[in-house]
Amino acid sequence: MKALILAAGYATRLYPLTKEYPKPLLKVGKRPIINYIIDKLAALDDIDEIIVVTNSKFFPKFKKWRSHLQSKKHISLVDDLTKSHSDRRGAIGDMSFVIDKKRLKDDLLIIGGDNLFSGDLKEFLSFVKGNPNPAIGAYNIKDIRQAKKYGVIKLGAKFKLIDFKEKPENPKSTLIAMCLYYFPKEKLRLIKEYLMGRESIRPFLNRFRKVYPFWIRPFPIPLRKSPKVTAEGNFLDIKTDKPRPFYYTGSLRSKKERGKHDATGFYIDWLRKKVPVYGFVFDGFWYDIGDHKFYNEAKQKFSR
Repeated sequence: MKALILAAGYATRLYPLTKEYPKPLLKVGKRPIINYIIDKLAALDDIDEIIVVTNSKFFPKFKKWRSHLQSKKHISLVDDLTKSHSDRRGAIGDMSFVIDKKRLKDDLLIIGGDNLFSGDLKEFLSFVKGNPNPAIGAYNIKDIRQAKKYGVIKLGAKFKLIDFKEKPENPKSTLIAMCLYYFPKEKLRLIKEYLMGRESIRPFLNRFRKVYPFWIRPFPIPLRKSPKVTAEGNFLDIKTDKPRPFYYTGSLRSKKERGKHDATGFYIDWLRKKVPVYGFVFDGFWYDIGDHKFYNEAKQKFSR
């Protein structure tokens, strides 16, 4: 199993702290936020590699951090090749980028690089073991007003996810989704399928003539149907009908399209309608370091 830490965001809500410094490397209790995540992942026997995806702007700072970090796990860094908030790939785009870049064919545990929590990941892995379907981490925030800022979920029998609302105006519960996901290797291809969904593939392919790494027949011939996807997640070349890798991650879409499709909540809601998705509820504390308020609360918690 591989672990992926999402650390490619630009954290504009934490400016000026994060204007020239990545949020996961901000210190809480004299240690960078990401170090607490590394500790939890390093304790998992199933994990054989920890991948940290960041952006070109902060890649040098993560290289410096990595050079001073001691861990028994192999830790690799991936640059998602973006340089600013305006051209960011988004969480789903970064997942797809890393899966292609690293040619991942293993089960994948994904965690946000700004999540601090006391729950045990060993219990989460015990929950997902033997289950061929995706799972997410959940937390009862116990504040209906705060729930508006997150993805609000509902779990049914055997903790199956039966409803997901991304940042609802009127949340019906305080059970929210953490930025913690488990995707079995057989389901990784669904990330690419989601990004290349019928609602976004047609305008994208009609807009661009050259698509790396292969040419799709001369434009502007309109597509009459969506491209076929093989079991390995490759797309069939329209001209030859042979499978070719396709490294599209959403970065070329408009800001409006990217914001709608690349938020993890929208993907999980789409995914649960394709395959069963399950939720594991964590106890203890959890901080999503999204703004100054939660960052200050976390610092106070860890300074005791």
